[in-house]
Amino acid sequence: MNEMIRNTQTSVTKGSLDPQDWSEFRTLAHRMLDEAIDGIANVRARPVWQPIPNEVRAAVRTGLPRAATDLAEVYREFSEHVAPYATGNVHPGFMGWVHGGGTAVGMVAEMLAAGLNANLGGRDHMPIEVERQIVEWMRGLFGFPQGASGIFVTGTSMANLMAVLVARTSALGALARQHGIGNDGALLTAYASKAAHGCISRAMDIAGFGTDALRRINVDCDHRIDVSALRAQIAADREVGFKPFLVTASAGTVDIGAIDDLKAVADLCREEGIWFHVDGAFGALAILSPELAPLLEGIERADSIALDFHKWGQVPYDAGFLLVRDGERHRQAFAQPAAYLSREARGLAAGAVWPCDLGPDLSRGFRALKTWFTLKTFGADRLGEVIARSCALARYLETRVLAEPRLELLAPVNLNIVCFRYRADDAINREIVADVQESGIAAPSSTTLDGRFAIRAAIVNHRTAETDIEALLAAVTRFGMQRTGGVIEVEAPPLATQ
Repeated sequence: MNEMIRNTQTSVTKGSLDPQDWSEFRTLAHRMLDEAIDGIANVRARPVWQPIPNEVRAAVRTGLPRAATDLAEVYREFSEHVAPYATGNVHPGFMGWVHGGGTAVGMVAEMLAAGLNANLGGRDHMPIEVERQIVEWMRGLFGFPQGASGIFVTGTSMANLMAVLVARTSALGALARQHGIGNDGALLTAYASKAAHGCISRAMDIAGFGTDALRRINVDCDHRIDVSALRAQIAADREVGFKPFLVTASAGTVDIGAIDDLKAVADLCREEGIWFHVDGAFGALAILSPELAPLLEGIERADSIALDFHKWGQVPYDAGFLLVRDGERHRQAFAQPAAYLSREARGLAAGAVWPCDLGPDLSRGFRALKTWFTLKTFGADRLGEVIARSCALARYLETRVLAEPRLELLAPVNLNIVCFRYRADDAINREIVADVQESGIAAPSSTTLDGRFAIRAAIVNHRTAETDIEALLAAVTRFGMQRTGGVIEVEAPPLATQ
């Protein structure tokens, strides 16, 4: 019998993917962690971003590995071919897209989550309780009632899609999930501003309505949705037999960070009986700052809010989140009975509402842990200060742009996004953006405002300082002068009327 047990243990050991030598693995793992920490601690010593050499691309384009490779060799390939050519949003000079900088705390929390390897689709285990606790924190933060529900997702694109689906079920009833949207669904119309993120239109497509069912409303001079135009469009649609069911307001538009008049939109939706959703991908977390929270007045009246902790919350990717005022409506949009998902009174299958009842995923990682670590370690007040500081840096950049004759500001600075350009044509400004990115000094992005190409600086990283703002400006002006020979365009004054 003892010999049989020994033979079984040997067979299991050979079949396992655990290290054969735990001490050797531990040494290498500690080195990996130390070097990852060094990479964050010394981030300013490397370029923000650098182009990927052809030979590096070629090095990773191999066939499926059939045989084993020593872990140390795999890590060497990572260190040489992957890590140096990442997006760069850990670096304080990254100001291109609204990407958070992450933290060392979040990094080790992600490691701990991987060690637990928990599936948060359902069942009765503590990782789900951690996620539920964050839902409660967000419910209280945004002034939602008891019974509100929430769930972690990949990002706000997914959260916005899910909000459309919840609003669809609310408008058509749960039977629409079985029979489809039908004739009534074909009459449903949704509304967002022309400055809203493209994922709203995409959500309408995926939800089966088609992008034409989304009415894109003009914006005012501050790039906020024109509420009068919204009201008129809703009335016009009702007049011809359409059924308005959803308005998506923006708390921080993608181009310039404008915040719609949430209070006015909430009033209109209440009058019209329309689902009021807020796309707060990064702007919703401004509620953590006492200085900025008043800009979000009305968000507490939303039926649903989408946001990303991996932006202003500084949680490592990915950590999107959806909060829904009416938890039962949320559940009706996604819950689906199945024998293998049955709930029991006792044991591991105990519990009522599981996360898989609130979204499309049954297999779900422990995104909540790195968010929990971040909130617990730094505290909401400290995160609010970081958010306010990034807006202060944007205002500093704005004043520097206005003071530099070779640069011009293209949009009002609402939060943390500054859109400007070198006084030259669009083609030259496109080249300037690429020049700055390839220099490794900074990484701005671009957009188009009123038909004009803009250099877009989104200040999100908690590591960014005034010195990084100065470095960006110096690079833009230097490359601008190189490409124009120092000649700048000056707009001629309008001709006097005869």
